[in-house]
Amino acid sequence: MIRTRRSRGFFATAAGGAILALTLAACTAPPEDDDGTAGGDTDDGGEMAEGCEGFEDYGDLSGTTVTVYTSITSPEDQPHINSYVEFERCTGATIEYEGSREFEAQLPVRIQAGNPPDIAYIPQPGLLQTLVRDFPDAVVPVGELAEGYVDQYYDPSWKAYGSVDDTYYATPLGANVKSFVWYSPSAFADAGYEIPETWDALIELSDQIVADGGTPWCAGIESGEATGWPATDWLEDIMLRTAGPDVYDQWVNHEIPFDDPQVADALETVGSILKNPDYVNAGYGGVQSIASTPFTDAGFPILDGECWMHRQASFYAANWTEYQEDAVVGEDGDVFAFYFPAMSPDERPVLGGGEFTTAFAERPEVQAFQAFLVSPEWVNAKIPEHPGGGWVSANNAQDLELYASPIDRLSAEILADENATFRFDASDLMPGEVGASSFWTEMTNWIANDKADAEVLAAIEASWP
Repeated sequence: MIRTRRSRGFFATAAGGAILALTLAACTAPPEDDDGTAGGDTDDGGEMAEGCEGFEDYGDLSGTTVTVYTSITSPEDQPHINSYVEFERCTGATIEYEGSREFEAQLPVRIQAGNPPDIAYIPQPGLLQTLVRDFPDAVVPVGELAEGYVDQYYDPSWKAYGSVDDTYYATPLGANVKSFVWYSPSAFADAGYEIPETWDALIELSDQIVADGGTPWCAGIESGEATGWPATDWLEDIMLRTAGPDVYDQWVNHEIPFDDPQVADALETVGSILKNPDYVNAGYGGVQSIASTPFTDAGFPILDGECWMHRQASFYAANWTEYQEDAVVGEDGDVFAFYFPAMSPDERPVLGGGEFTTAFAERPEVQAFQAFLVSPEWVNAKIPEHPGGGWVSANNAQDLELYASPIDRLSAEILADENATFRFDASDLMPGEVGASSFWTEMTNWIANDKADAEVLAAIEASWP
């Protein structure tokens, strides 16, 4: 295990101080110990130590330890470990972090053996549902303080995804946005193209690119044993736009069949791009080449001037330098991304994903640490630990100026937008027989073998357990 009690450095900014003040105004009076002090690190007068003003709610946790178990291993674990330092300094608690590449296999084993961690980082809601189903007495509902923070700082959908049978079990941790279209800002400017703000404008732009002699889209869904998942993201994003979030939820929960007419309409809309030979697959070939093009490489023709647009998530930002070492991601860089437009400019559906924290103990220090992980203080300590980008929060009180990566900052802005309607990746919510099996394979058949829409949807529906 790695002990995190080390540096006493403080992550502070002027903007972060303003957020701390807002947090204090919203919180209840700090709990007191017998000697009238609060928190773990106090000055001689019993007041909170400098920089600990946002930690009063957690109380004095001196001498306690909280164990954290995750799938995040070295060196990616260090930003997490560093982000706990102020909680340790200001409360007196010690956080013990353990990352394991066997996390998903070992967590149930540890629970069964009566040796669960205090806190586990859950990579998707499906695993949470499995744990609650298999170990109903082991998973601890979210405490009052953490739940209050989530209500205050997060879109309500995050609470819904952390709930099972109307009981709240898991708080949000990190997030990502999938509703992005990558493009070249300079190429758009040179051609006089404008970023489309509606679906119709996106199609008009695609048609204009064709008329100008170009091929607007490049795509790839090859991903080894997971081949097909990028195509499922396309359908999910379009379902949110054509059918709306309520029907999307019904689809995810199998309250409507997978081959419902509304799903068929969405797949037909996806096909208007991915199966349009005039639109795809720039730099690689025809429609069928999408199935054999690695998703990691699919957007690269943008840097060569062969492709104009590539729909992929925020995490694709890390791929560009694999192809062109000096590629710059930014509004004035070699590549950037714009929001995948909705049918109407008044709508703001957002497809994404994220991780959650679940507790297996009710001790005060465990509940306090889980609350800390959804506070602006933790988020604003975590962001600077990623100077190269790659981590985003959906907390609406975070300091967006702390993001070094332009695409991370744009993602955070979209997630924190009060007008946004966030929905989790559907395949991550569906049963494994569908979300990580038939949905992938049938979407691949749809492209590679030109399998008919109705047959694809019927086959996925037939696989639902």
